[in-house]
Amino acid sequence: MTDIQQLPEALRIFIDATNAGDSEAFVAAFSPDAHLNDWGHEFHGRSGVAQWNRSDNIGVQAHFDLVSAAPGPQDGTYRLTLKVSGNGYNGTGPMVFELRDGLIASLRIS
Repeated sequence: MTDIQQLPEALRIFIDATNAGDSEAFVAAFSPDAHLNDWGHEFHGRSGVAQWNRSDNIGVQAHFDLVSAAPGPQDGTYRLTLKVSGNGYNGTGPMVFELRDGLIASLRIS
């Protein structure tokens, strides 16, 4: 799937909040005990997500374009390929999300 409207709400917010520069909405899309792994760099909880957001996402004016999305092998998991641009990382890569109770519980970027 490549239509952002077909994604679960938390994943739509992840993309839309980044593109709008809305840090509050971005962090709120994650569960309070979220885990984020960005190429081995670990961030825990909403405070960790907020830290990553400042250093690697909205803080560097990141912009996401959805290339593809597919359900993962387990219920509640999704693999998104995003084209990232901005003043930080620029390129295309996969992100694997685990959703729980409508929020992002885990994000692995590799």
